Formats: sequence, C-alpha cells, structure tokens
Amino acid sequence: MNFVPEPVKVNKTNLLDFDRKGLAAFFVGLGEKPFRATQLLKWLYQEGITDFSLMTNLSKPLRSYLTEHCRIETPEIVVEQVASDGVHKWVLQTHCGNRVETVFIPEEGRGTLCVSSQIGCALACTFCSTAQQGFNRNLSTSEIIGQVYAAQNRLGSSAKITNVVMMGMGEPLLNFDNVVAAMNLMMDDFAYGLSKRRVTISTSGVVPAMYRLTEVCDVSLAVSLHAVTDELRNELVPINKKYPLQELLAACRENAKLAPRRTITFEYVMLDGVNDSLDDAYGLVELLKTVPSKINLIPFNPFPNSSYRCSSNNRIHQFKTLLNDAGIVTTVRKTRGEDIDAACGQLVGQVKDKSRRHLKLHLAGTEHET
Repeated sequence: MNFVPEPVKVNKTNLLDFDRKGLAAFFVGLGEKPFRATQLLKWLYQEGITDFSLMTNLSKPLRSYLTEHCRIETPEIVVEQVASDGVHKWVLQTHCGNRVETVFIPEEGRGTLCVSSQIGCALACTFCSTAQQGFNRNLSTSEIIGQVYAAQNRLGSSAKITNVVMMGMGEPLLNFDNVVAAMNLMMDDFAYGLSKRRVTISTSGVVPAMYRLTEVCDVSLAVSLHAVTDELRNELVPINKKYPLQELLAACRENAKLAPRRTITFEYVMLDGVNDSLDDAYGLVELLKTVPSKINLIPFNPFPNSSYRCSSNNRIHQFKTLLNDAGIVTTVRKTRGEDIDAACGQLVGQVKDKSRRHLKLHLAGTEHET
C-alpha cells in the first residue's frame, strides 16, 4: 500500500481546530473582542465562506492578519461512492497521507453522518473490520469537524445533515479533547446548531472518559456492549479486561442522571452461535435492569478473514421479541451501504499502522502453524 509522504508542516493556524470558546481565546490573544469568534463561526459554518477577505464585518487589518497567518483546511475527499440504497461513502485523505472514511445515510426526514475520530483503532474488537487495520493517530478537531464540513459542501442543497454519530473509525473517547471540541461546533447555534439529542458519541467503554464526558458535554451516549458476561466481552471487546461490565454500567447510570427520561443506547452485534442465544437475551435483560436503556441489535457485517457469521433473521427476531416483551425498547439496525462497504463495522480507510499489530498477528499465526 502506497502512502503520500508527509509534507513540510504549514505554520498557518487552521481555525477549524477551535470551537467557539477556543476561537474567542484566539481572538483575545490578538487584542480583539471575544465576539469575533461568533462572527467567524457564522461565516464558516452558516455562510460557507472560507475567504477571509470576504468576511466584511471583520476589520480590514484583522482580515489581512487572518489571510497571512491562518487557514481553513479540511481533509480532502479523494473517493466518493454511492450505494444502491442512496448511502454516500467518502474517503478523505489527511495531510500525512492516511485516509479515513465518512458515511452519509439518507432517510425520510433526516440525514445521518457517521464521522471518524481516529485513523484506525487501537481497541482490537474482533468483529470489527476497522479494528483489524491497526492504529496511526488521533484526528485533529479540524479533521473531525472537517468531515461534516466537506460532506455538507459535497451534498449541497440535495440533502441536509440533521444528525451526527461519532461511530466511524476509531474510539472517540480516546481522542477526548478534539472530539468534544468538534461536537461543540456541531451543537453551537452559530455553527451547525444541531440538538444535543441529534449528536451521538459511541464508546466501547472507556470508563474514566465516560465520567469526564458526563461533566463537560451533554450529548447522546451509545455503548458498544455485544456480550452479557465479562468472559465473552473480554474476547469480543478487549478493553473490557480493563473496565469490566459492572464498572461500565456504573458509568452509564451516572450519565443517565443528566436528564429525566434519558436513556443509554446499547449496541449489540448479532454473532451466530457466539452471543445470540435466548439465554444471552435473558442475561441482557438482567444486566440492564438498573440502567435506563434502549438496545440496537446490529446484524454482523462480514469482512475478509473474519471467522464470524451473522445470526439468522429468525434468531434476531426472537432475540428482539424477548427484549421488547421484557420492557426494553429494542430495534434492529437496518444494514445500509453494504454494497460499498459502508455498513457498521466495515470502514477501513487507509491506515499506516504504528501499533505493529499486523506484525504481531502475523507472528502469532506463524507460531500457531508450527
């Protein structure tokens, strides 16, 4: 796989790296008033203007300074695919030559953008194609919000992004500050103005960061659960070895206290013969009895060299019925964009692995063969 060599670093400040609070501090540092931040946000996110010279309510000296010392830069869309069901997948290239993937899912009355937070993923969940690619680095705030910016610009007036889910490549809570700043921009009335109910962050269970998130950013929370025992979850979601189920659920209960009738969405991938027995369903009811919950059952999306198979439609229906009958609102995620590998767990991008995971897997396989 060929990678673009990293260019000489640009000294200009990318203003997409700041939320409103960060921008206000930036302008105060220049001797300007904090309200310049709201002016700039409106130009960038509501008017779509990136040429500083056209921002007419800024003084000429300030416009001149911004032109000389600042930039507005998003990752570049290098591949665009449209699935038979209307799903868009964009491959975006970062300045270092690595690539991430962003997916837009159109539905009646809404349009959901699935955004990546890291180049690759370090958590090694065994059922996820993204996790098999290794890990390179965290995305910057500009590279995260830049996916929203680039996607909306490419969609134009044909579709509107109404919801954002941080469910693309990477574990968002391992890139905490940059992800929170980007979500602040998504919800800022002077930027994208999305409701906090329409911005969702998904985590595999980074418990300390979950508590921190509860303190600083009120967005919807989704938790990748996938098993009802620590033994199985240790295998499927290895971070469970560090933060086991009871610690994870305690953090979920704390987050649920943020608002009345608030619920946590639990994602549960359906793996044939692994976690889909009716005993597993009963175990899920018991496990979540103290957490206000919704459950999203996800049919497993296959990828090369995976040993898993998706549960049958009949078993998924039985599983869902049992959970609903127990009083837990349960839905089955409709697989979208599968023909362009844009479905859940299929995003792979192009990752220059710095974790040496591929070498470790190769060596482990060699030892197994001998």
